[in-house]
Amino acid sequence: MHKLGLKLWSTNIGSYYDEATRLYQDHLFYYIELYIIPGSLDTLDKWARLKNVHGIPFIIHCPHSAHGFNLADKQKLSSNYNIYTQVKTFADTLKSPYIIFHGGMDGSIEETAKQLASFQEPRALLENKPQIPLPSPLNFRQCRGASISEITYVQHVTQCGFCLDFCHAACAANSTHQDIYTYMQALLQFNPQMFHLADKDDLLSPFDSHLHLGTGMFNLTKIKAMLPTDALVTLETEKCSKNNINDFIEDIKCMKT
Repeated sequence: MHKLGLKLWSTNIGSYYDEATRLYQDHLFYYIELYIIPGSLDTLDKWARLKNVHGIPFIIHCPHSAHGFNLADKQKLSSNYNIYTQVKTFADTLKSPYIIFHGGMDGSIEETAKQLASFQEPRALLENKPQIPLPSPLNFRQCRGASISEITYVQHVTQCGFCLDFCHAACAANSTHQDIYTYMQALLQFNPQMFHLADKDDLLSPFDSHLHLGTGMFNLTKIKAMLPTDALVTLETEKCSKNNINDFIEDIKCMKT
């Protein structure tokens, strides 16, 4: 049976924190994937309580470019390392088996591989990306780690693992005029240690989306058939309420039916 994960941010220590405790006790998910906001080490004790008292497993996600972490930018070498040390503290304390990294924006894939290798992080997983980011005032032009060749290069240099994001794969396929399900299948060659899944609003769009499962256009039967029986699958669906995560419960039901 698939091991389903709940995606939260390290700053979610209010209602989502309490809800996560309740839903885990109801056996509705297997682990929390915690995205680390830089400067939030003061929340670590609360997350450690979920680990130590309630036994909730954790997987850690390093920040991405929206929070100032960009492995592809050599000008950010020092700040990237400072952020990574915070992420490592979370991963060590919460005993995470993996740390998920994005390849960065613009810059070069060579810089991405060089910086990731410098961390000497044996838990590192590279997550595949869309080729182009969502439109934003940051004016980024290209994501690193969208193509098979770039993922291959980073794995060759760093010996890192891989996290397959199905929505990102569809976006990258659309940018290069490939069939989205064929491209997802091609990414399985990297033997993913885990997966990210949400639904997608437009199967022809190069832009990412995080719809609830069953509310978009994905053929979820095809996608679920690609998952190993015991796959770690983080549901990266949007949260429609600031007070509860009941919509996550519906996503869980969709995965199980």
